[in-house]
Amino acid sequence: MSNQIYKKDVVYLDNAATTRVAKEVEEAMKPYLGEKFGNASTAYGYGEEAREAIEHARRVIAESLDAKPSEIYFTSCGSEADNWAVKGVAEACREKGNHIITSRIEHHAILNSCEYLERLGYEVTYLDVDENGVVQMEELVHAIRPDTTLITIMFGNNEIGTIEPVMQIGRIARERQILFHTDAVQAYAQVPISVRRYPVDLLSASAHKFHGPKGVGFLYVREGVAVPSFIHGGGQEQGKRAGTENVPGIVGMGKAVELAFSDMRMRMRRESMLRNYLMEKALHELSGVRINGHRVNRLPGNVSMSFRGVDGASLLILLEEDGICASGGSACNTGESRISYVIDAIGVPADYAPGTVRMTLSGDTTREDVDRAVASLKSNLERLRD
Repeated sequence: MSNQIYKKDVVYLDNAATTRVAKEVEEAMKPYLGEKFGNASTAYGYGEEAREAIEHARRVIAESLDAKPSEIYFTSCGSEADNWAVKGVAEACREKGNHIITSRIEHHAILNSCEYLERLGYEVTYLDVDENGVVQMEELVHAIRPDTTLITIMFGNNEIGTIEPVMQIGRIARERQILFHTDAVQAYAQVPISVRRYPVDLLSASAHKFHGPKGVGFLYVREGVAVPSFIHGGGQEQGKRAGTENVPGIVGMGKAVELAFSDMRMRMRRESMLRNYLMEKALHELSGVRINGHRVNRLPGNVSMSFRGVDGASLLILLEEDGICASGGSACNTGESRISYVIDAIGVPADYAPGTVRMTLSGDTTREDVDRAVASLKSNLERLRD
């Protein structure tokens, strides 16, 4: 972002890329960046203090998922958690089989991990999705083989916001004794998730998606599911992930979880109402626009729109000049000129697909922000089409 934009009253609508760190999170982290600097692996007071802070965060996260603290493993981010889940299960279950099922619209952390495993001799089935981005159960059942060891389907899509039928997928996997992993990076702390209600064996999350710090996440692994160590060295994280813990980051994530779950129901309702207001206002006031993703079963703050006859990158630049921060899709694809593989997978028409813009809301977003964003879209679409 240019310095000129920083001087303006910015409307930030890219919360799927990252969120502002909450003030309460900053305050919780500060002591562990200063006087509480201990290494959690040491036996004296400083270490005990750090260790207790880590375990408190683990308990908070476990409670938010209806999990056990021993089922929560801290990682550096959601991508690491995804890599660990996919590669770990593949390695652990190699004697049973070497077949994995995923979808074509997963995050690159999943897709690239699967491609890596294919180079090692594993076989991967990539399921198509319908026009709303939903995995079809009959296709999933048809893809299952005797040597299938893992199904990995995301909870909510980062680009189009569609929430997948995780309950049905988990039941199918459990009936057939296949492990099920869900990438919940976009969904965790945005919608309620209980691993006692949902038949999920592994789940990934990342703190910076819900007003926590960057550089920390976690992997939930159901008790009894054996995954090998991902990083070898010391005995941290029950001997599964070596390395000195990121104590400030873990503390910050724990605090962010506390904040997110303290008002989740109210925030979900508010964001969903604003999301629906943005979609209806766009459809009513803008020409040549289509909404991507499921209209009902979608993440509370996600709005993906494609505009006919414009270049999305040019539109985003003009929006930025008006102080509107949005994106073309996944932040991990920034700089790529080709059409998003997610937009391609759901069959967005060729005259709309290049003009895709994603706007993602947060608890800080206001109705006035939405009005301003739509006004900017209207004027800049006219400018580009002229």
